[in-house]
Amino acid sequence: MADISAADVGKLREMTNAGFMECKKALTESKGNFEAAVDILRKKGAATAAKKADRDAKEGVIAQYIQPSARLGILAEVNCETDFVARNESFRAFCDNMTRKLAEVSGIEALEADRVAAVAKIGENIKISRYIRYDVTGNGLVAAYIHTGSKVGVLVEVGAGKEATVSNDEFKQLVRDITLQIAAGSPLAVSRDNIPADVIAKEKEIAAEQVKNKPPQAIAKIVEGKLEKFFQNCCLVDQGFVKRNSEVSIKEHVASVAKQLGDEVTIRRFVRFQVGA
Repeated sequence: MADISAADVGKLREMTNAGFMECKKALTESKGNFEAAVDILRKKGAATAAKKADRDAKEGVIAQYIQPSARLGILAEVNCETDFVARNESFRAFCDNMTRKLAEVSGIEALEADRVAAVAKIGENIKISRYIRYDVTGNGLVAAYIHTGSKVGVLVEVGAGKEATVSNDEFKQLVRDITLQIAAGSPLAVSRDNIPADVIAKEKEIAAEQVKNKPPQAIAKIVEGKLEKFFQNCCLVDQGFVKRNSEVSIKEHVASVAKQLGDEVTIRRFVRFQVGA
């Protein structure tokens, strides 16, 4: 039988994050072979994960990763079973690590071994339920914002006409403000041009039904007003800028900053994730 030292057990724990006794048993079974011991632990972790896979994982967090160049960004929802684990440092570290890895791999499937190992370590069913990746084309950058509690997260891409604008502090502040706006305002689209025609038609139908007893000549004007209100609520650029108490719209604020920068600034796309939504 191989002589398993405490140092050997400690080394395997650093490699796998598994418990002391599990590492000792794995090293004993593998006769001191570290690679074989890692495989044994992974297999045991896989068995543990399989047992937990049918358990609901409705809690969790939104996690993000922005590449240092700010030209690539990841936003992901990672779920677990309880809010207690969602606030656990080990679970949060796993989430941060997964978002970094999602910038390097082709999909969630490539992270299955990491997920299985986390299930074995943490003791709850864990799943990466969704993620999105933004890669910047041309001049621009991506930014993310995770709201307090990590239940809401935002990823946005903002473009500029000039390369120099991207490194300007005013431009970077504008992008940060936009992420906060999306988190608070929960818009459906960047602009009314991005709202599907069937959605607009449905809003018109609902508005017309609400005022069907009004004189015919008044209905069209009322419906138009209600539709405008819908756009102001649901379109990012039409929303009132929360940082300025909604005194100006996001469209007006972006135009003001763009004028100061002497450039054209465009909010290209965004996504807002909320745990369980």
